[in-house]
This record gives sequence, C-alpha cells and structure tokens, in this order.
Amino acid sequence: MSKTLIFGHKNPDTDTITSAIAYAELKSKLGENVEAVRLGEVSAETQYALDYFGFQAPRLVENVADEAEQVILVDHNERQQSANDIDKVRVAEVIDHHRIANFETSGPLYFRAEPVGCTATILNKLYKENGVAIRKETAGLMLSAIISDSLLFKSPTCTDQDVVAAKELAAIAGVDAEAYGLDMLKAGADLSDKTITQLISLDAKEFSMGSYKVEIAQVNAVDTNDVIGRGADLENALNEIIAAKGLDLFLLVVTDILNNDSIGLALGGKAQAVEKAFNVTLDDNKALLKGVVSRKSQIVPVLTETLSAM
Repeated sequence: MSKTLIFGHKNPDTDTITSAIAYAELKSKLGENVEAVRLGEVSAETQYALDYFGFQAPRLVENVADEAEQVILVDHNERQQSANDIDKVRVAEVIDHHRIANFETSGPLYFRAEPVGCTATILNKLYKENGVAIRKETAGLMLSAIISDSLLFKSPTCTDQDVVAAKELAAIAGVDAEAYGLDMLKAGADLSDKTITQLISLDAKEFSMGSYKVEIAQVNAVDTNDVIGRGADLENALNEIIAAKGLDLFLLVVTDILNNDSIGLALGGKAQAVEKAFNVTLDDNKALLKGVVSRKSQIVPVLTETLSAM
C-alpha cells in the first residue's frame, strides 16, 4: 500500500502542524500507511508545543507528487495555500474549519469541514468516532492547536465545542490549559529575533476575493510596535511581495494578544478596501482594527464581500 502524505497549509501555524501529526497518528492506528509532513517553517509558538510534549516537527516538503499518489489535507482546502503540485495528486480527504473556496477534485473524497474554531476540535471527534484513545502527548498537541486558534478561548471563532474539546484534551494531557496556553502564546509572541521577512511570512495566506488577489499575514505580539515600528523597511518588504506575486492587496495584521485588538497595515492597489470593510481611515497605511483578532471570521469574510463588490 503506497504512503499517503498528510499536511496543512503553507506558512504553517500550530493547528496545521499538530493536526497533521495527530491525524497521522490516528490513521496509523487504524492500519493506514501515512506520514505527516509540513509545507513551511515551524513557528516559535509551534516549536514550544512540540518541545513541551516531546515531538519532532514533521519533515519539510515543497512538492508531493514525486513521493505520493494521494494526500490528505488538514486545516485548509484552497489550492493556492497547498503544496505546489497539489494538482498532480489525488486528494483523498480534507479535514478543515475554514471557508471552502477554489477547490475541486476529479473524484469523490471524504470532506469534513465544520464551523468550529480549530481543526483539532474535529480530530478530537474523529478519535472518538473510531474508538481510538488519544495519547497524553498527542492530546497536548491538540490542546495547543485549540489554544492557538482561539487565542486562549478569546477569539470570536471559538465555539462551545472548542472549549469542551480543550477541557477534555487538557485532562488527558495533564496540564492547566490557561497557564500552559499563556506561556505558549507568549513564546510565539517573542519577536525579538525575527527578521522582517520572517515576520511577514510566518502566518501568511493567499486568497481570491472577487477578481482580486489578496494576501493576509497575521502576527501575534505582546507589543504591536515590535512589528509596526519597523517602518519603511517593513513596507518595502511588503511592496516587493506585492510586485512579485501580482497582488492587489497585502494586509498585515498585527494582533495584540493581551488587549485583543489589531493594527492593520494595508498596501497595494486595493488598500482602500480595508477602509471600507472596517469603516476605518488608513493613516500612513495603518489603522486600528478594534476587537479584530480572527483572520478567518473577522477579516476574510468582510474583505471578500467588499472586494467582490468593487
């Protein structure tokens, strides 16, 4: 039986990496030949979780068709966020919690997308449905994913199902979710050693919005000025990406994990869409996005609606 690769989106976050590991472990226990891999570098937050619970990061790949005929996608479904050669392999399954866009297959597949805050919440159900117990260490990784995606249960994307799953997983892992979660988020928000290139690519995703091409990058910080304060160098780097990729808009969202607000830095020909979408005025290309912490539920939908009407 040929191997199936399991992976999440490019520029992986904690949910992406840990869900690939957790789902690969479930599939292996069910007798399937699978391997978790990753499409990008591991963030400091994710590395903290991996180290804490004793895991190695999955190996890095860019292309998948040269070593697998079929793959399983977790934490994404949009093709521009996936492997470079995703069109050359069969997508056997998708486990996701995002919008469904720019996705089609030539054959049937198992597609599970639920309106919850984290892929790990769905995986928690899949373990139960298959009668497989979650190992202590794996439960810790899955808990880390929920904490990350929900900003320690403060994000509007966080559902009751996520909270229940987190409590179950914390009990299995033997950790205090609040104390561990704050330490993990702070580890991810330490930006002191990050270059500008790293900052704007750590958690960046491309989207098709109407007829426009948009990239949205999000960075969590204790002090937003650690990112925004890099000024002209930061804007120059974003403009280079806009030119190289032919983007209509690049929105960098720097989220204050303590106050649950964000600063948006918008560049590109359609930067004014940010003003219209959030009812703000860009000052030096920046605006306070009060109460905005979720790209998935608070940014992508309103920007998509705005740009689709332009």
